[in-house]
Amino acid sequence: MLVLAGFVGGALWGGYLAQRRKGNRLDILQYATSFSIAFGLLAFFASVILLRITS
Repeated sequence: MLVLAGFVGGALWGGYLAQRRKGNRLDILQYATSFSIAFGLLAFFASVILLRITS
C-alpha cells in the first residue's frame, strides 16, 4: 500500500512541478512518470526496511 501511495504521490508532485515551471503536456507527462518511478522505488525500499524492523 505504501508503494502505491508513493507512485500516486510522485505522479501528482511531478505533474504539479512541471506545470509550475510552465511545461507543455509532454513535459508534464515526463515529470509525472519520472517522479512516480522515483517515489515508488523509495516507498518500496522504505516498506522493505519497515517489514524487516517489525518482524
